[in-house]
Amino acid sequence: PTGRIGLVLANGALSSQSGGEGTIRQRIIEADLVEGIVALPNQLFYSTGIPVSLWFLSRYKQQKGKVLFVDARNMGRMVTRALRELDEKTDIKKIADTFEAFRNGTLEDEKGFCAVKTLQDIAAQDFILTPGRYVGIAEQEDDGEPFAEKMQRLTSELSGLFAESHRLEDEIKKQLGS
Repeated sequence: PTGRIGLVLANGALSSQSGGEGTIRQRIIEADLVEGIVALPNQLFYSTGIPVSLWFLSRYKQQKGKVLFVDARNMGRMVTRALRELDEKTDIKKIADTFEAFRNGTLEDEKGFCAVKTLQDIAAQDFILTPGRYVGIAEQEDDGEPFAEKMQRLTSELSGLFAESHRLEDEIKKQLGS
């Protein structure tokens, strides 16, 4: 009656409707078993580069009728070309502290990182559990450059990059021809 479990599942399980997965997910949510979902970055495992999510299920939730969503897809650092690692003192601690604050009822939503949603909110999203759908996008700081000037500058830079691309393409063709 007080059991808890943590699962590592491919991100497809968050939203798939095939093979009855949507119905299974809906029933798990309606039974109020989902305590939290954490979307992790890709390339965390040697054997696969696909992104995964952590599912935390509990029969004895402290926040009944609510689910914590954490979007940790931008956390960690690449340690090799093919492997990402979460830092224990920063990344893992932030996720763990977020769960602790949620359980204690003291967590405030952080745009782009975490949000607490009700079962009704999740039902309104067709029982899809993708954290990005609930946490939103982190606000970016305004760099002070007016939009019109920024757009003109970036368009000019892009034109220059296209010109360079064409020059390099011609150079490659010339080299391949000789």
